[in-house]
Amino acid sequence: MAKIDFGGVVEDVITSEEFSIEKARDVLKNETIAVLGYGVQGPGQSMNMRDNGLNVIIGQAKEFQKDWDRAVEDGWIPGETLFDLEEAAKRGTIVMMLVSDAAQKVIWPTVKEALDPGDALYFSHGFSIVYKEQTQVIPPDNVDVILVAPKGSGTTVRRNFLEGSGINSSFAVFQDYTGRAEERTMAVGIGVGSGYLFPTTFEKEVHSDLVGERGVLMGCLAGVMEAQYNELRKHGHSPSEAFNETVEELTQSLIRLVAENGMDWMYANCSLTAQRGALDWRHKFREAVEPVFADLYESVVSGKETQIVLERCNQSDYMDTLRAELDEIKNSEMWLAGAAVRQLRPENR
Repeated sequence: MAKIDFGGVVEDVITSEEFSIEKARDVLKNETIAVLGYGVQGPGQSMNMRDNGLNVIIGQAKEFQKDWDRAVEDGWIPGETLFDLEEAAKRGTIVMMLVSDAAQKVIWPTVKEALDPGDALYFSHGFSIVYKEQTQVIPPDNVDVILVAPKGSGTTVRRNFLEGSGINSSFAVFQDYTGRAEERTMAVGIGVGSGYLFPTTFEKEVHSDLVGERGVLMGCLAGVMEAQYNELRKHGHSPSEAFNETVEELTQSLIRLVAENGMDWMYANCSLTAQRGALDWRHKFREAVEPVFADLYESVVSGKETQIVLERCNQSDYMDTLRAELDEIKNSEMWLAGAAVRQLRPENR
């Protein structure tokens, strides 16, 4: 492992130079990797592993026709590399649970029956294992239980791989039955396209992930954008002006500068007026939201958030309710303005 200084805290990380794809192939040469679920993470991780020369098969419930058809379109062959969930789980020596967290609870009895001694049970989220009282996902003692969690959507996992940049991923071992669990984890982590891997635990992964999704990455981001857009509109600014000042400049300019060299570098490449205002107001925003994040973290650790997910996602009308909630966002003035602004980008004209 390479020792990297993260602002005075030294961490161990695994890079693709240290643990090469050639080494990963050697570690996994006798493994059949069964990816269960072809929804969000399944396509990216499985196609990256296939392109990296690993032996991969897909398990997908046929009743979800859209996902099954997508797998066929991506080159998986029914009866050869594409099977129903039970058959794929039986064939796999590394069984990757990449169906949704709510669905993992439903399919677990079938998966558990299919596991053989020495198999590895793989997750990209600590949800089912950490909140086992709610999910009832309790692995047998005679399998490895491992985790690789890419820090991005399945689309980004695939896109970054094709661009040659890779994606950062965390990894963890919950149960090491074979004595090879860590080696298998790192090999699969490199296989799915990780640029580097950093160690965590199942608990830390799920706590940070649930907070991040509800916080800065998605929930907080959407809420803050809506608040600023609405305030600008309230004072007579046009939809185009409000959207550009709230979203377009962030996504098309500033966040790219942050990605390149950090927040300070982005500030240094803005006007003096923008710098001064950002440096002063960041403290006010931080102080305003710190209590919200404290509540959020407690809600995650207590299991309240996972209980909400399991209860809501298993309701018979959930997909209809979800679509209505997403359509409310899509059809709001702010995001209708966004659609118009995107069409005006030079590449779309």
